[in-house]
Amino acid sequence: MPKIHPTALVEEGARLADDVEIGPFCTVGAEVDLAAGVRLLSHVNVQGRTSIGARTLVYPFASLGTPPQSVHYKGEPTALIIGADCVLREHTTANIGTAGGHGVTRIGDGVMMMTGSHVGHDCTVGNQVIFANNAVLAGHVSVGEFTFLGGQCAVHQFTRIGPQCMISGLTGVREDVIPFGNVLGQAGKLVGLNVIGMRRRGFTKAQLHEARAVYRDLFFGEGTFSSRLDRVRAMADTSSFAATVVGFIDQGHSRPLCQPSRGVVQED
Repeated sequence: MPKIHPTALVEEGARLADDVEIGPFCTVGAEVDLAAGVRLLSHVNVQGRTSIGARTLVYPFASLGTPPQSVHYKGEPTALIIGADCVLREHTTANIGTAGGHGVTRIGDGVMMMTGSHVGHDCTVGNQVIFANNAVLAGHVSVGEFTFLGGQCAVHQFTRIGPQCMISGLTGVREDVIPFGNVLGQAGKLVGLNVIGMRRRGFTKAQLHEARAVYRDLFFGEGTFSSRLDRVRAMADTSSFAATVVGFIDQGHSRPLCQPSRGVVQED
């Protein structure tokens, strides 16, 4: 039987695994689905068509599954899906999707959202993403796996951030960020590759050398950006890094591509 504190309010219809724990003063809506081992510590609000994956831990004053902050939302039956083994700290928030965004907000497995961080409607967050304090995503943002979002960074709606990126604290992201990109600044610009993260994920020296060479040619090589992209595209058959970056760029449509500022020196 789920362990439910006497002060918690769980609406009839909520689906709770047998070992779910719901702490003091939590509220759980009728369409909520809590998988095995989920723990809501206290004062947690979970509403809407929200499902939370196994062993996810939610800290006090988090609010999940509330309506999207969108003037276009008219009460459609949309959803929020949160993966397994996540940690959602105090005052974190995540909204359900909208009909215009295919109706679902998704947060992957093993995601850590530190205090005050926010996932807007229709976002897709990959596995093992870390949000530092007060990192926020506007609607329709996608974030690739193993990305780190620094404290108080803000991501513009419809922006895509590739896997294994590093977004520095206090950075405003208005443009798509290539996989493994390192972005810094109020008007975020590329300052190189997330080399530390790449090493942690098992990149060899040879692979890092290859990635740096592709990065330099794409952003600092001769010719127009279009011609440089064509050169990198020609490398995709022999370079997995080039293939990943080109594939990401080719899938873009809503936002421009984040690039280095003029005069920025590429990484050695």
